Amino acid sequence: MKNEKIRNVAIIAHVDHGKTTLVDQIIKKSHLLRDNEEFQDCMLDSNDLERERGITILSKNISVEYKGVKINVIDTPGHSDFGGQVERVLNLADGVLLLVDAAEGPMPQTRFVLDKALELNLKAVVVVNKADKPDARCDVVHDMVFDLFAELEANDDQLDFPMLYASGRDGWADKEIDGPRDSILPLMDAIIEHIPGPPVHEGTVQMQATTLDYSDYTGRIGIGRVYRGDLDLKTPLSIIKRDGTVTPVQLKELHTFEGLGRVKKDSIPCGDLCAITGIVDIDIGDTIADREHPDALPLIALDEPTLSMTFRVNDSPLFGKDGKYVTSRHIRERLLKECERDVALRVEETTGDAFIVSGRGVLHLSILIETMRREGFELTIAQPRVIFREHHGKKEEPIEILTVDVPDEFSGKAIELIGKRRGEMVRMDQHGVRKNIVFHVPTRGLIGIRSKLMTASAGEAIVSHRFVHYGPYAGPIETRSNGVLVSMGNGASVGYAIDALQQRGIFFIDPGEDCYEGMVVAEHCLDKDLPVNVQKTKQLTNVRSSGTDRAMKIFPAQKKSLEEALEYIAPDELVEVTPNNIRLRKRYLSENERRRIGRGAIDAE
Repeated sequence: MKNEKIRNVAIIAHVDHGKTTLVDQIIKKSHLLRDNEEFQDCMLDSNDLERERGITILSKNISVEYKGVKINVIDTPGHSDFGGQVERVLNLADGVLLLVDAAEGPMPQTRFVLDKALELNLKAVVVVNKADKPDARCDVVHDMVFDLFAELEANDDQLDFPMLYASGRDGWADKEIDGPRDSILPLMDAIIEHIPGPPVHEGTVQMQATTLDYSDYTGRIGIGRVYRGDLDLKTPLSIIKRDGTVTPVQLKELHTFEGLGRVKKDSIPCGDLCAITGIVDIDIGDTIADREHPDALPLIALDEPTLSMTFRVNDSPLFGKDGKYVTSRHIRERLLKECERDVALRVEETTGDAFIVSGRGVLHLSILIETMRREGFELTIAQPRVIFREHHGKKEEPIEILTVDVPDEFSGKAIELIGKRRGEMVRMDQHGVRKNIVFHVPTRGLIGIRSKLMTASAGEAIVSHRFVHYGPYAGPIETRSNGVLVSMGNGASVGYAIDALQQRGIFFIDPGEDCYEGMVVAEHCLDKDLPVNVQKTKQLTNVRSSGTDRAMKIFPAQKKSLEEALEYIAPDELVEVTPNNIRLRKRYLSENERRRIGRGAIDAE
């Protein structure tokens, strides 16, 4: 028996294929906002970072009523660093809307999320989004999607998928490419018609937490789906942990999703999604069951981290000038609080004022650093390191699948660059005047590769990657080949000194910026580090002649974003992060100390 009054549907796609924009149109058509509320693009990307970057970081739920049916829509992240969230969220759904860009077609993350959906036997409705683009090739993309389903060994029922053409930006969807293009309602009709209602299982209650939220007032909030029976506040309940231990619990509040928010309820029917509070140590995969008959649901696999960074207290001469939270106690509390919310994050305390933080990728950890920076934290971060493992006595490292889409004339450069990073080409397809090349590359080789590919392809490359498996250690990989120019004094940088040093490298600072001994101010044109005096001023004399003065021509500084800085630094360097600045520095500030310790000792650390 199925509950025909509910539909649980997850929207899955590659990054930037238009998931959140499509949800906007569903919100508009469902009139979830009051007349006096202002509508803004990407309503569900409520976080400032999500809005700035144009990506979804946290999966979110909304609920809309259409033709008497409650549709729970789950918006998921598209970036591979947050792919683990998508895997877990699919457990909440009975079907998926698979969005595919009408020009780009299926991308690596499309394949990954569809594979997971098919494994769970979910019904898919395919939406070819951005069908109004000038370079749209809807028929070709239709064939590519069908080939992808066949390649992933979909069954006959899954292969018979309905397909719609849509434009999330203009707010229309239709079964025909030449349809009227005037409403998003055909998409809503397709959800009700093709996505099955959740099955209703009679018996004692079972609910599983698939995602976590956190509130300073109520603590951890478990979000999940009721798989059997009805969940209410009066029934005596137990929690079944990962290790099988059963503990009696009492729920404080039950919430269901309505519109853009949550509404308190006394009872949740089987098949609906809900949020529960009152269980202090609830974790992903925990089952809430009847106290008399505690039956556990199958465990949900959690992502293992593939990359780690060392977070340290900021000990530079400029510490405390920008930030509000500068001590190791503050950093420790903040990191442990983040672990409550983000299960893909691991924090390990080390000696001194340092913490090893492990996550799914550079973007995953840089989002955390950027959030802390905006909250007023000051800290320094070491170079990202890949997490190796031993298997049958052999060293293994994470391998990722890398897809590069470049114009024909730059494909040779791209292949050469990735070959130097121990990448192996596994496929190359021709799409008009562009080539789509697929590689298997160690995660170590991907650190810093995006900016190099952009430079080599004149900004034309489209790069995406995701973790596949652990493989044998691939050997040493060449990273940064250039040295850096290091400030040898304290004080504001002077235009006269920068002008004289411009021939030696590309500067990261502008005249007038505060510098200190050991701060990295530029990339050297040679392969060794060079201490420089950026505080040097022009000696003034009483003699004036037309030949002694010349006009200074200082090129604009090359400012690095947080991700670029993390990918750029060498093992003996750190990124200093404060609310107002991102600086690069040497781990040991004094030149004499650096000479004494030597780079070899740091590499072995």
